[in-house]
Amino acid sequence: MADKRKVLVTGATGTQGGEVVRALGESGHDVKALTRDANSDRAGALTARGATVVAGDFTDPDTLIRAAEGVDTMFIMTTPFEAGTDAETQQGITAIDAAKTAGVGHVVFSSVGDANNNTGIPHFESKFKIEQHLSASGLPFTIMAPVYFMDNILGPWGGLSADKLTAALPAGRKLQQIATSNIGDFAASLIERRDSVFGKRFDIAGDEVAMDTVAAILTKVAGRDIRYEGFLADALRAQSEDLALMYEWFDRVGYSADINALRADFPEVPWLRYDAWASLQDWTGSAERAAAE
Repeated sequence: MADKRKVLVTGATGTQGGEVVRALGESGHDVKALTRDANSDRAGALTARGATVVAGDFTDPDTLIRAAEGVDTMFIMTTPFEAGTDAETQQGITAIDAAKTAGVGHVVFSSVGDANNNTGIPHFESKFKIEQHLSASGLPFTIMAPVYFMDNILGPWGGLSADKLTAALPAGRKLQQIATSNIGDFAASLIERRDSVFGKRFDIAGDEVAMDTVAAILTKVAGRDIRYEGFLADALRAQSEDLALMYEWFDRVGYSADINALRADFPEVPWLRYDAWASLQDWTGSAERAAAE
C-alpha cells in the first residue's frame, strides 16, 4: 500500500466526512476523527471503525490545534447549513490556520464544483473564499470539488415521493452528480498521492444524467413507477435564495467536471454511474417512508 498516513478528518460524523474515514481506514491509514461531541452515538460508530475520536470545535481554534498535532494530513470540510455562509468561511479559515500552527504537512479541502468560476451562488462563494485563504496560507494543499451528491435524493429534501421525483430543472437537463462513497475514495487517493497533487484543484463527478433518466432508473431499481415533474427554480426563493440561484445556475450553466479524465487519471477510484449507485441502495419500504415524510 501507499505510505501509511496519520490523518485528521473534520466533519467525521457527517456523510461526507464519514466516507473519508471509511476509505482511509480500509486503506490502513491512521485516522483521527474530529467531532464536537466525542461521546455521541455517531462518534462511537467511528471508534468501532478503528478511528481515534477527538473533540474539537471550529469556533475554538485551540481545540483544532490540539487535534491536529502529530498528524501529517488534515481533511477539511465546512458547511453553510448550520450558521450561514459567513460562518462557513470562518470555519474554513480557522481550520486552515490551526493546521498551519500545528505544522500539518498536507491539507485536503473539500469545496464544491465550479466554486472558482464566479457562480454567484452564496454557498459556492463561501467555499471559494476558503480556497483562496488556503492557497495563500503557504501550506501544501489540494482542493477537491464535488458536484451534486447522488445521495441527496435519499434525504427529506431529495424530491422523491412514492410515485414522483421533483426538482427545479427541466426533465431533459443533465446534472453532474457523484456518490458520496466516491468522495471518500477520492480524498483517500489524494492523501496517498500527496506531493504529486500539491497545489492542484480537482472538480469531481461520477456521472452526468438527465432528470427524466434519473426517474427511469429509480423506477427500475425501486420496483415502482416513478415519474419526473420539474418546476421553476423561482419557486424556491421563498424557502432559500441560495437554492434558487443554484438551480438557476444548474439549468443555465451547470458543473464542468471532466468525468472521462477523472476515470483515466484516478483508476483506483471505483467511480459509480448513477444506475450503479442506485442499484446499491436499499429501496425496500422507500415508498412508505416517502409517504410518511
